[in-house]
Amino acid sequence: MPSTLPPLPASLEATRDHHLAQWAAALEQSALAPRRDELSARFEQELPLVLAASDYVAEQLRRDPELAWRLVAGERLWRPLAEGELRELLQAALTEVANEDQLAQALRRFRQWQQVRIIWRDVLDLAPLQETTRDLSDMADACIDEAYHWLYGQCCASLGQPLSRDGVPQHMVVLGMGKLGAVELNLSSDIDLIFAYPEAGETGGGRRSLSNQEFFIRLGQKLIKALDAPTVDGFVFRVDMRLRPYGDSGALVFSFDALEQYYQSQGRDWERYAMIKARVVAGDQQAGAELLAMLRPFVYRRYLDFAAIDALRNLKQMIQREVQRKGLQDNVKLGSGGIREVEFIGQAFQLIHGGRDRSLQQRPILGVLQTLGANGYLPESAVQELAQAYCFLRDTEHALQAVDDRQTQMLPTEAQGQARIAWMLGFADWDAFRARLDAERACVAGHFAGVIADPDEDEADLQSPQADWVPVWDGTLDEPQGLEQLEAGGFADAPSAWRRLQGLQGSPRLKSMQRAGRERLDIFMPRLLAMAAEQENPDLALERVLPLVEAVARRSAYLVLLTENPGALRELLVLCAASPWIAEQIARYPVVLDELLNAGRLYRPPEPNELADELRQHLLRIPEDDLEQQMETLRYFKRAHVLRIAASEIAGTLPLMKVSDYLTWVAEAILQQVLLLAWREMVARHGRPARADGSRCELDFIVVGYGKVGGIELGHGSDLDLVFIHDGDPQRDTDGDKPIEGSKFFTRLGQRIIHMLNTQTVSGALYEVDMRLRPSGDSGLLVSSLASFSRYQRDEAWTWEHQALVRARALVGCQQLTARFDALRAQVLGRERDEQALAREVGNMRQKMRDNLGTSATRAGSTADAFTAAQLFDLKQDLGGIVDIEFMVQYAVLAWSCRYPELLRYTDNIRILDELQNAGLIAGEDVSCLQEAYKAYRAAAHRLALQNQPGKVSGDQFHDFRHGVIKLWQQVLPPQQPTTEPQG
Repeated sequence: MPSTLPPLPASLEATRDHHLAQWAAALEQSALAPRRDELSARFEQELPLVLAASDYVAEQLRRDPELAWRLVAGERLWRPLAEGELRELLQAALTEVANEDQLAQALRRFRQWQQVRIIWRDVLDLAPLQETTRDLSDMADACIDEAYHWLYGQCCASLGQPLSRDGVPQHMVVLGMGKLGAVELNLSSDIDLIFAYPEAGETGGGRRSLSNQEFFIRLGQKLIKALDAPTVDGFVFRVDMRLRPYGDSGALVFSFDALEQYYQSQGRDWERYAMIKARVVAGDQQAGAELLAMLRPFVYRRYLDFAAIDALRNLKQMIQREVQRKGLQDNVKLGSGGIREVEFIGQAFQLIHGGRDRSLQQRPILGVLQTLGANGYLPESAVQELAQAYCFLRDTEHALQAVDDRQTQMLPTEAQGQARIAWMLGFADWDAFRARLDAERACVAGHFAGVIADPDEDEADLQSPQADWVPVWDGTLDEPQGLEQLEAGGFADAPSAWRRLQGLQGSPRLKSMQRAGRERLDIFMPRLLAMAAEQENPDLALERVLPLVEAVARRSAYLVLLTENPGALRELLVLCAASPWIAEQIARYPVVLDELLNAGRLYRPPEPNELADELRQHLLRIPEDDLEQQMETLRYFKRAHVLRIAASEIAGTLPLMKVSDYLTWVAEAILQQVLLLAWREMVARHGRPARADGSRCELDFIVVGYGKVGGIELGHGSDLDLVFIHDGDPQRDTDGDKPIEGSKFFTRLGQRIIHMLNTQTVSGALYEVDMRLRPSGDSGLLVSSLASFSRYQRDEAWTWEHQALVRARALVGCQQLTARFDALRAQVLGRERDEQALAREVGNMRQKMRDNLGTSATRAGSTADAFTAAQLFDLKQDLGGIVDIEFMVQYAVLAWSCRYPELLRYTDNIRILDELQNAGLIAGEDVSCLQEAYKAYRAAAHRLALQNQPGKVSGDQFHDFRHGVIKLWQQVLPPQQPTTEPQG
């Protein structure tokens, strides 16, 4: 006996005994009575419990006692069906079908058999909810598809075969909507269907030709009859076709073009909502996939679709009015806190965010809820509560329908029915069940009330401030009154704020707005002014946010986003007031406003593996040939994460070293995918290049990062210093239809990578790429083989190029080639050098840089004693600055790694300095001085970048750090006599 079922209530014992007696009598009257001992003991033990629960099961066994033997065959009552097993059983049941009447009978008897099996497993808790709904949906899929193909053959025989204009045979596509589409059918669901066919044409081979539409209309009518018409054996499924275009007044079947045109020109918001769950359940699966791809832009807008909020809010209000008007409180689907409200919560997020976040483009509601939690749209606690409530409500729905296979979601009112439902769900009595049900529904209703709620509802404290600012924006106040209001609101320079508002009002972009957009702006602006007045510096916040408002004026969905999400607007004002760089980035790329919706995610940096996986998942959902969308996804990924990094840096939740780590991980994740996209494109076009041994390359290519990306020290706006290396045979041809030499293949691969990174789109460029550190610089080959790179580094490279190699590392690409590059780097850097000559060459190069790039004070030869506030300090290039520290580290690696190979382990300055201390080459206090100075300089440079200011500070800042760096420089690299340009 299942542990979830309590003892059978006394009120149900008579029902059980009555059904058992009827079963026994029916068995005695059949020829099966002598075979009863063939039924397993487990069947006999479980039968009374199922009969107590379900009058439908009792009736089916009474009418067809042989059903019991079919149920226990193959242990199918006590195990999940294997994939495809249910369809195989139906196909076997249809083998002797010769006409439509026999088809109808076979389908209905198959449905009865499977319905009893599914109810049995559900009542005894032998199957989880997802298995029950999947089995019911699989049964519907099999019945629809097998009936369709049988009827298609009959129709072709009598009417001819439908053909495209090119003479290609056509099949119909059957879309399942609602619960069927989502693989969530309940025990007594209707099935909502839409019929379509690929293209216009005529039948061929019949007595007379018909249009394809007429053929498929006749076929569709026969299919509906086969499934829906009541007979002595009941029905298979009730079929509802009202979700098709124009509902009952529309054609039964539409061509793909007609469907696309309808949804593009006339599709309504509720149809978008319904189409989320559309799935091909029968007919031509390949053509169906093409149809769904055609309709996807109708369902999921390309970017954030906050314009759908009004429609969703209207739908929500309709749901609420329907509950109140129809007295649906005892309906577990349609009542307050019911199944429909859980589904609405998930689908609202899908409609708004699904165009950009393709992980939301899924059908089952439990999967949607999990994604909402995983991606930060809803708190995990809310997701768990909604999922638990949904499962309980669906279990209740199944219990209600298992009784007599009736389509109901209404709770019973009579004591006998209440006792039965409570017992089936594992409760001792009705009161205990009802308490749990009410608690779950109250929880759902609370979450439902909060979804796309009007932000002004239940926020009386916000009404007054916003109302106060309406006259400032709508022109009710004249200038003196407006200035008075602004001053009272905390604006220090009220005239400037007034002029900015008037300038926005007169902007050509605002004047060309459509009425709906202008209405949204007029709702948004008072909220913006009220919230700006709450900021520490209202003037600065307003000054920096207004360019964004103007930029998105004609894409007013962004205004709706900020209006509907006061928390996002507050985050926007805080970030823009803190950083003009952030304000400019958001104004240029407003699509990243979505990141402000989740403050927890905004300030939580992911790990590198999470970053790479996130980007990979986004790209997996895009067709391989849709390069434009892939490029946009890469750019959004970068913009979004750079915003999150800057926000965390401003909030102080991300220290400098982590900021650089995070920026570098973002770059590596993007480079990984860019390399894969470029490689896939090149191989598709030309085939794979060859190695020296004649075997074919599998991405024998690496992207080597130098400078900041190599040293894991990227900053905001940093470009990428890259070198491309391959390990193919430059002479051998590729193996594709359009073969080219290996050297050309790898050169074009490198060009494609640079193009993807550099190309300006509406979302900007990914990165500026600098390739000048490759062998021979701008005059050298774009891509080098490892062998030629090795020769150059050993025989031709200048000392400064070996300095650059200190911070070089393979970022992405072939692991084996990466290992060989690392070994080569170690050999080149670790060879023994004349330390005096090396010191002279490094010192001369550093002096040249100071002379060309430093401030006037440094170029004039100022000493540490002469630093004054009047002299700017270039954090990077001036005496005692960042580059001095970098050159000392590079000198140390080149001079001493021959004896201390551990100096080659890392490419970032901080950890190399740690190794120098561990090896006893530089004293601990000196290493600390260099590390603290380096971090302080870089932190200041980051702050200045976020303020859109150059990396220079007052000359009297960082005195102690500069003194320490200069002192160590003089110890490690004392002044040298100039020499001719040295070679490595």
